[in-house]
Amino acid sequence: MTAMIEVNSLTKRYGNKRGINDVSFQVEEGEAFGFLGPNGAGKTTTIRLLMALLRANSGTARIAGLDVWQQSVEIKRLVGYLPGELSLDPSLTGGQILAYFGHLRGGVDQAYLKQLIARMEFDPSRKFRHYSTGNKRKIGIIQAFMHRPRLLILDEPTSGLDPLNQQEFERMVKEVRDDGRTVFLSSHVLTEVEQTCKRVAIIREGQLVRVGLVEDLKDIKRHEITITFANVVPVEEFKELNGVEQVETLADGHAVRLFVQGQADAVIKAAARYPVMSLTSHEPSLEDIFMRYYEGDGVVNREASHVVH
Repeated sequence: MTAMIEVNSLTKRYGNKRGINDVSFQVEEGEAFGFLGPNGAGKTTTIRLLMALLRANSGTARIAGLDVWQQSVEIKRLVGYLPGELSLDPSLTGGQILAYFGHLRGGVDQAYLKQLIARMEFDPSRKFRHYSTGNKRKIGIIQAFMHRPRLLILDEPTSGLDPLNQQEFERMVKEVRDDGRTVFLSSHVLTEVEQTCKRVAIIREGQLVRVGLVEDLKDIKRHEITITFANVVPVEEFKELNGVEQVETLADGHAVRLFVQGQADAVIKAAARYPVMSLTSHEPSLEDIFMRYYEGDGVVNREASHVVH
């Protein structure tokens, strides 16, 4: 496969504030690639450098073999870009905004545009100022997809979308990938990247700590599971289960709270031996996961040494 995005030793400093430092990775043509990290980790800075909205202090980046700064006009013809925050004319309707973007692209397939509008359940007749956060996100997604770009660069694309629209967005990404086109998607939500991407880069505090397959992230996945039983259960049975890191007894022994690393299959099977009243599972935010998993320079450096390009 040929590389669609090539980033080598990219560094951007904001005075004393953190930007990104010595970031290197590549995205193959035809793959959906996740760029994962907590808020403020450097995801948006990296994307703005790729889109030539910022100039790097050092390092290089290329898209489809073109230098992102020297050949930015040619690159923008290939790319559908969704920024993290949309700033559009509040007096225009959604339809007018999409028509404007369509003209900038030299015209788009109107049937495909109408299909995207219907799939995202978007009302193009309202003015931008009256749209909710979710609807503003929809217009951003539609304008990024509507010209069938060779590369989609999407910064936190599902922020503000309801679950049904998130599922539709995931289907759209898979269709793009199946069509042989490329998706570069940033997110701070682990499950979103799992649903749409095959490979992922993890960035923390401006530095890459890992690049690899999505299934290799299982070692940082951690769930908090609370199970309420009809009767008191022997909590010791849960402490020895595969993946269980911590167990707390609740409700005088009628409930347990477990902190599980990786898959919860063993926990579910053990709980099924007793009458279960309720079960809830909560996935911590990526910030919480990183606070636990990547705390301390020793862990970060060890993971960085396992980066795969």
